[in-house]
Amino acid sequence: MQQNSIPFHKTGYFSSLICDYLDEKSDLKPFYNRFPNIENFKNQIEEKRLSVSSKSRTVLTKVLKNQYKNIKASELTLQNIESLSSENTFTITTGHQLNLLTGPLYFLYKIVSAINLSKELKAKYTDCNFVPVYWMASEDHDFEEINYFNFKGKKIQWNKNSNGAVGELSTDGLEAVFDLFSLELGSTKNAEYLKELFSKAYLEHTNLADATRFLSNELFRDYGLVIIDAHDKDLKAQFIPFLEEELTNQTSFQSVSETNKKINELPQNYKLQVNPRNINLFYLKENLRERIVFEDGVYGVVNTDITWNKVEILKELSDFPERFSPNVIMRPLLQEVILPNLCYIGGGGELAYWFQLKEYFDKVQVPFPILLLRNSVLIQTEKQSEKLKRLHISHEDIFLNQDELVSKKVKEISSIDIDFSTQKEYLVNQFQDLYKLAKQTDNSFLGAVKAQEVKQIKGLENLEKRLLKAQKRKLDDEVSRITIIQNELFPNASLQERNTNFSEFFLEYGENLIPTLVECLEPLNSEFIVLTLKG
Repeated sequence: MQQNSIPFHKTGYFSSLICDYLDEKSDLKPFYNRFPNIENFKNQIEEKRLSVSSKSRTVLTKVLKNQYKNIKASELTLQNIESLSSENTFTITTGHQLNLLTGPLYFLYKIVSAINLSKELKAKYTDCNFVPVYWMASEDHDFEEINYFNFKGKKIQWNKNSNGAVGELSTDGLEAVFDLFSLELGSTKNAEYLKELFSKAYLEHTNLADATRFLSNELFRDYGLVIIDAHDKDLKAQFIPFLEEELTNQTSFQSVSETNKKINELPQNYKLQVNPRNINLFYLKENLRERIVFEDGVYGVVNTDITWNKVEILKELSDFPERFSPNVIMRPLLQEVILPNLCYIGGGGELAYWFQLKEYFDKVQVPFPILLLRNSVLIQTEKQSEKLKRLHISHEDIFLNQDELVSKKVKEISSIDIDFSTQKEYLVNQFQDLYKLAKQTDNSFLGAVKAQEVKQIKGLENLEKRLLKAQKRKLDDEVSRITIIQNELFPNASLQERNTNFSEFFLEYGENLIPTLVECLEPLNSEFIVLTLKG
């Protein structure tokens, strides 16, 4: 195993917002609480300790024990659940959709980041306990985002009609997906394990939430991971005051709108990730998850005939809090209310919308968690690593746009010099003299001189492109090898971790895959990891 890393901003795959956050740019500091370094967790611990009641911890522990009653959990996981009743125990949380067979690789990286940060914090703050938590997005309803995974360039997809929250979705129909996936896997030892894992998760559980909990527990049981499904009446009951505030005062809309205005006024032109609605809640029942709206003094559920007046909806909330489902604006608040959480670990897009929520958290007086960008990894085989070395492609080069990469390498290996920078610079200098001459003669000639300069530089650039194109044809074999290796490592011209499913690597590395990731990933080291694994 060999490990290298490069700064996130050199990959070209992360927004200026995230890169500026990692650089602790001053303009972003009003939009988060504390930056993720080990020392800052001390004050975060004290702030969170004061905000979490013993009742809340008791409810959390009770609910988790109930959710694990049919799961073969490790002793470490059971200890972690029990420890949550103690005021010295805190969580490190990541969240993810209920993607079929975990979806893209970064599912693993999120959870490993939470596991390793928990270990690192325990080593620093020995009088406290830290529990890695996977928050299942069981109340989402975007089935098309989760009903497939990619395996060796093929899309393995589950087709069925879906309404309501995906966690309650029946696993009927996954037998056909299992049969297709089994054919693709083959019959090696690692393939047989994956078949058994898929079968036990999806064919022996009746809904997607239970299947995902089983699958995630199987993969990370040895590391004490605790998996939580917040779609629970007792957990939601603790959130009632905040739901009432949302229904009666639309606090999230006002706060997030004000934050969005401040972000839009920044000179960096950061892209807003989410825009709030007047009410940021869904109404949830069997086969139903639709937005709650307030119009003309009446609360209603879109696409239904369900309506309430103010008294009626607050009674519905009191009797059935589990029916009120937060959208992306309010879900983070629910998480921070029911968990003794210190840190949320997410991808760039997730952190971007968390930055929009700080003012809202302050308004409702809930501590804002530390935000940590999850680990990112590019996995390559020894054979691929050797190919890159023979082609003299560095770890930074491989992240280039393919046209840029090919052009750069062709220029490097070409027997002729195709870089016309010197000639263009010489031409520009020559035209400076012509500009001086035109001014001395007649200013009306300046436009003609400028047009001639543009024309000649354009001519040099076109010649450079034609020569480069000719060299690419001449060096066709080298170009082909460069594009093939980059396409292998960046499927569909995207990051491997956003496309490929873990099963593809498990076939090769088996039970060593996750332990290797746990060994290598350092969540507080903000660089992109390039990992070469031995077969």
